[in-house]
Amino acid sequence: MAIVTFPADACHIIARYPGPNLRLITGMRTIIEPFRIKSVEPIHFTTREQRTQILEAAHYNAFLIKSDDVLIDLLTDSGTSAMSAEQWAGIMRGDESYAGSPSFFRFRDVVQEITGMQNVIPTHQGRASEKILFSIIGGAGKYIVSNTLFDTTRANIEFSGAEGVDLLCAEGKDPLVPAPFKGNLDVEALKQFIEEKGAANIPLCVLTVTNNSGGGQPVSMANIRSVSEVCRAAGIPMFIDACRFAENAWFIKQREEGYGSMAVKDIAQQMFSYADGCLMSAKKDAFANIGGFLAMQSADLAQQCRNLLVITEGFPTYGGLAGRDLEAIAIGLREVMEEPYLRYRTRSTEYLTERLAAVGVPVMQPAGGHAVYLDARSFLPHIPAHEYPGQALVCELYLEGGVRGVEIGSFMFGKYDAAGKLIPAQMELVRLAIPRRVYTQSHIDYVAEVVIDVFDRRSAVTGLKITEEAPLLRHFTAHLRPVGAH
Repeated sequence: MAIVTFPADACHIIARYPGPNLRLITGMRTIIEPFRIKSVEPIHFTTREQRTQILEAAHYNAFLIKSDDVLIDLLTDSGTSAMSAEQWAGIMRGDESYAGSPSFFRFRDVVQEITGMQNVIPTHQGRASEKILFSIIGGAGKYIVSNTLFDTTRANIEFSGAEGVDLLCAEGKDPLVPAPFKGNLDVEALKQFIEEKGAANIPLCVLTVTNNSGGGQPVSMANIRSVSEVCRAAGIPMFIDACRFAENAWFIKQREEGYGSMAVKDIAQQMFSYADGCLMSAKKDAFANIGGFLAMQSADLAQQCRNLLVITEGFPTYGGLAGRDLEAIAIGLREVMEEPYLRYRTRSTEYLTERLAAVGVPVMQPAGGHAVYLDARSFLPHIPAHEYPGQALVCELYLEGGVRGVEIGSFMFGKYDAAGKLIPAQMELVRLAIPRRVYTQSHIDYVAEVVIDVFDRRSAVTGLKITEEAPLLRHFTAHLRPVGAH
C-alpha cells in the first residue's frame, strides 16, 4: 500500500492511496463503477501513420482534430459525460414552453436547495454566465481576484477591460509535492492585494472549486470561510465557480477534520453559505451535455444579469436552453452528490496517477478530482517554455496512441511583454480530463501505457512554434509547427 504524507502544517490527515496489495492488507475490494452500461458507441481506430497526417493537417493543435480520429478523448470533461437513464427520461419530460415552463421551476428549485441562492438565472453554458457577469461588473481599471481563473473566465474578464489576478497558495505551485488542498487561495496575498489596489477597484473574488488550472485540486472549507471573511470585511462580493462543486465537497469530506461524517450535500450547502453568488457550467458536475447558470443573493445584480440575459440568451425561464436540458441538469445536480459515484470518480483519477507515478512519470500529486495532470516541465526538461513543452507532449500522446489531452501552460495562458517576448505560465501542465461515466478501467490502463511509452522516449520529443494565433483564447484555434520544420 502506497502512503502519501501531507505536510504536518497543512492537514492532520494522511491520505492513503490503495495499491495492488490493498485487499491483502485490509480486505477491501476493488471500487467498481456504480452503474451498468446500457448503450455504447464505437471507437474509430487509427494507425500511427494516419495520426501523423491527421496531426499535421490539424496544425499540431489537438482542438482541430476531428473527434472520429481520436481513440481516447480526454480533451475535456465538459459536456462529455454519459447521462443516466433518469436524465434521459427527464429529456422526454422536458416542457418547451417559452415562458414559465415547469422544467425551469424544477431546475430553479434544485439550484436553490443546493446553493441557498434565491436568484437563479439559466444560461446555455458556463462562459455565457461569465460573459453576462463580467460585462456588468468588469471594466478598465478593475481587478477580479481568484485562486486560479480558467481560460474562458479570464478571457471574459479581459474582454471587459478588467484584469484577472491569480493568488494561488504556495503549495499549489509545485505539482510534484502532495498537499491536501492545493487549490486554496492565498489569504495573506489577498489581504495585501486589497490594501494595494483598494477594495473599490476589486468588484469580485472568484473561488474556483475544484481548481481546474491548478491541477483539479480542491479548496478547503477553512479556506472558503477565510476568503469570505476577508472579502466581506472589505465589501467585496465572493462568488464560487461551482463547475465541480460536488467533487470539491467530497475532498473536504475525505480530507478535512470535522467533515468525515457529513453528507456531501450538507458540505456543499455549507460551501455556498459563505458565498454571495456562484456561476456554473452544468456540463461538468451536472452530467449535462449543455447548460449553466448564475445564482446570487443580490436582487439588484440579478436584475441587471436578467436584462442582459434577455438580449443575449433568451427569456429568464429558459436562458438559451431547451426545457429538456433544464430537466437533465436538475436531475444531474442531485445524482452527482451520490457518494458511491464520487468514491468511484476520485478513485479513477487516483488509479491513473498511481500507475504513472510508480514508474517515475512526473504527475500532479495528489490526483485531482476530474483529471490527471502531467508536469510537462519535468517530463520534457529539454524543451524551453517558449517552445511549449505541454503542447509538444499533447501532440506526442496523440501520435503514440490516439489519446487527446489539453495543454494548460504557456500555450494556453502565456502572455507577451512589450518586446513581444513570451511571459511563461506558472506551470506547464497537460490535463487528461476523464469524462464522467464514459470510460472503463481498460481504457485508463491503455492511457497509462501510452503515457509511459512516450515517457520512455521523451528525449526525442521536440518543441513547437506558433505560426498563427488569435488575440484571445488562442489555444482553441492557433496553428503550430515543430521547431526546425519549414
